[in-house]
Amino acid sequence: MAVSSDTGAARAKSAPGGGTRAAAQGEPASAPTGATAPGRSVRLRGGLDVATLVGLAAAAGVILIAITTGGSARAFLDPPSLLIVLGGTLAVTTASFSLGDVAVAWKNAAAVLVHQTLDPKGVARQVLLLAEAARRAGPETLRNVLPELRGEPFLYRSVTLITEGLPPDAIERMLTGEVEATVGGHGKSAGVLRRASEVAPAMGLIGTLVGLVQMLGSLSDPSAIGPAMALALLTTFYGAVLGNVVLSPLAAKVERAAEEDALVKTLYTIGAVSIARQENPRRLEMLLNAVLPPGKRIQYFDREAPRVGA
Repeated sequence: MAVSSDTGAARAKSAPGGGTRAAAQGEPASAPTGATAPGRSVRLRGGLDVATLVGLAAAAGVILIAITTGGSARAFLDPPSLLIVLGGTLAVTTASFSLGDVAVAWKNAAAVLVHQTLDPKGVARQVLLLAEAARRAGPETLRNVLPELRGEPFLYRSVTLITEGLPPDAIERMLTGEVEATVGGHGKSAGVLRRASEVAPAMGLIGTLVGLVQMLGSLSDPSAIGPAMALALLTTFYGAVLGNVVLSPLAAKVERAAEEDALVKTLYTIGAVSIARQENPRRLEMLLNAVLPPGKRIQYFDREAPRVGA
């Protein structure tokens, strides 16, 4: 993702702009006060994903109530049917991808249950605080906050690249490449889960056909037809539940988590490139708001930034 900027104008105004702003606020150019807060300004959202857990539990509860109301839950337990659906789904999904892709997909699916994300508005404010600190005292002053940023590896790497003096275009290429690689990895995991959600009902149907063939082979015993038919239909039941109640929602959650992670990393990338180019933080605010969803946009300099003499 390219980050546009008026490079020439930004560089021409960077040095005097930073000094003028610091002098107007009565702060020394080397003061690290603006650089100490950013590392503590963003909080994680989430923990246990209540929506996912409650949704899955509610779906399972509704199905269980329907089962126990009309009969015994033991009648819905059939190990061979479970083996066909679970084993067949795993085997076909693995054949469609690779063992590594499937393993990573299940790992990401488990991770969304305890998914933690950074608040995009908080991330935007943090980036602006870093930009203001760099504009007042120079990008090198951001070394002071590196220890506070270790909890967010992508931001830590971004600030490290700035302090090492890499060209803005090189920083942009490196960070954008990492964002794209992350999005691609999560997209592949979501694709694995989507494929599994499609295969599970098909394996249920295959199990049902196997059961029907076996049932037709015992037509000489009418008392066995009913139970055999019930067991044959269980594989369809298992496949429908696995595909539509478990795998499909997890795939959607992985996709959403990837989108949220990509948004946060894109904000950090825009901020890092803007700081490296020594652009005015007000311009950076406009660039961040262009990426943020409408409900998450900020007005830092109009409402939140400290005013002179306040």
